[in-house]
Amino acid sequence: MIRLLPLLLTVAGTAQAQNIDLPALMECRQSVSEFAALAPIAADPLKAVALGWRPLPQGNLFMNEYILNTPITVFGRSAEHIAMAGGTIVALFDMPDPRPLAKELDLEVGYDAPDKFMAGRELVSRDVIDAKSGEALIESVILSVSNVKSHPGKTLAGCTYSLDQPAEGEAPAAPAADALKPAG
Repeated sequence: MIRLLPLLLTVAGTAQAQNIDLPALMECRQSVSEFAALAPIAADPLKAVALGWRPLPQGNLFMNEYILNTPITVFGRSAEHIAMAGGTIVALFDMPDPRPLAKELDLEVGYDAPDKFMAGRELVSRDVIDAKSGEALIESVILSVSNVKSHPGKTLAGCTYSLDQPAEGEAPAAPAADALKPAG
C-alpha cells in the first residue's frame, strides 16, 4: 500500500526536520515531501528531544508519542501532546467526544459506536511522477478525527500522508504540474 513512503522518509535530512510546521502538517496543509522531514525524528528519539519534544512511553504499540515543550495551535485548539504512526501525525486533545470536532471539520463518519469513532475526508488525491525513478504514484492527504481505547478521554485529530502505486491495470492520469522532487 504505502510501499514507497518508507523509502521517501529515509532520505529526508535532519536539516529539514528543524523547519517542521507541525500545525500545517496536522491540518493537512502540507504534502508528502514535507511530511518526510519527520523521518529522522521518528527514527531517533534524541532528534525529537533536540526539537523540544519529550518522547513518551508507548501507550499504544502503533504510535510514537511526544509532549511538546511549547504548545501549538491545531484546529483552533492548544495541543502539547502529539503522536505519529506510519504516515500519520495527530494532536491528542482532552476531549472525550470526537464527534463535535469531526462535525466542525466537515468530515465523513466512517465508524460510530459508543466506544469507537472514526471520521475523515480525503483532501488531496493527485497523480504525480517521482522525479528520481519516473514511477507514476498517487499522492493522498487525508484529514481525520478519531478516538482510541488506549487513550480514554482523548480525541486524535490530524493528517495521513501517503504515496501509493495506482491500482493494477489502472492507467495513471497526466502527471501533476508539481511532480515530486527527490528529497534531500
